[in-house]
Amino acid sequence: MPETLPIAFVVPLQGPTGIYGPSCLACGELAVEQLNSASGILGKRVELVVVDGGREPDVVAAEVGALVDSGRVHAVAGWHISAVRQAITRRIGGKVVYAYAAMHEGRDDTPGVFMLGERPINQLLPAAHWMREQLGVGRWAVVGNDYVFPRVTGATARVALQDGPSSVVSETYVPLGTTNFSRVLTELDSAGADGVIMLLMGQDAVHFNRQFSRFGLSDRLARLSPAVEENTLLGGGAGAHENLYAAAAYFDGLDTVESSALSEAYYARYGRWAPALNAVGESCYEAILFLARLGKTCGSVAVADVGAMSSGTFYDGPRGLVRLDGNLLNQDVYLAAARGLEFEVQEQIARAV
Repeated sequence: MPETLPIAFVVPLQGPTGIYGPSCLACGELAVEQLNSASGILGKRVELVVVDGGREPDVVAAEVGALVDSGRVHAVAGWHISAVRQAITRRIGGKVVYAYAAMHEGRDDTPGVFMLGERPINQLLPAAHWMREQLGVGRWAVVGNDYVFPRVTGATARVALQDGPSSVVSETYVPLGTTNFSRVLTELDSAGADGVIMLLMGQDAVHFNRQFSRFGLSDRLARLSPAVEENTLLGGGAGAHENLYAAAAYFDGLDTVESSALSEAYYARYGRWAPALNAVGESCYEAILFLARLGKTCGSVAVADVGAMSSGTFYDGPRGLVRLDGNLLNQDVYLAAARGLEFEVQEQIARAV
């Protein structure tokens, strides 16, 4: 395959979300190797041009924009926070296809953007319902980072839960990079909540979980997060996760045929000391393969041609059967309990169909 199809692969390599970077890189490279061992994308060899998505949003967007404008890349994919996504779409929206892998706050109608991650309607809200039904947790305090995804997700939870048996009793947002949560934990202690919706990313969640445990809140306040994954557990240590639950479309050890196929290929490629296989890394793998599916279905990955990937399209991936709904992807979602440094899946809480 002499021709190449270069993709700007935007993943965090520094900052609070840099903890996810090794998993993103490993899963993205695995997807590329698998594609290139066959026919690549549109008969072209796939090449990842790595962009550090852990920097300030405008800095990331400027680099991606320069790559797109020069023709150095023909598509964009990867996992990064939604503030970075918004900056990138402002800079290159409509010029190339953009496969956004991360969980997100809702629809982005920028031409060529595909939102492949989970969103509150099929992730956080079903998880909160499960926690109410199974554990009696109904009075939630929201603690999140101060940018668009946590704020919109927190507001969505507040509105969605207000007319039912559950409610949001407080919301607190802190800057990305926060390491000291003593004030937040003191306020939680008197908030009258019985659960905490954690909308903290990466290393911030690690610091929060360690301090939450030391503060003595684990035995009486459950925690629920759409973002905590296996790297976060490793960073926090085995003693920091009592009564911690996560909702995601993928967990390492998820016992489905499709997830097992990815796990076997991943550990065969990288060995037992590989970066954690988690929802963040899997979403990067998913995004690269989604571009390949676009190419196969539409005969192109140009923005003008991808409309042939019609809403309602089904296909299989590591998450099982998924369905395209406009530019959003519906997938099965699971609720898992942290058991030390691992997750134990409790129940499927949402379906792709």
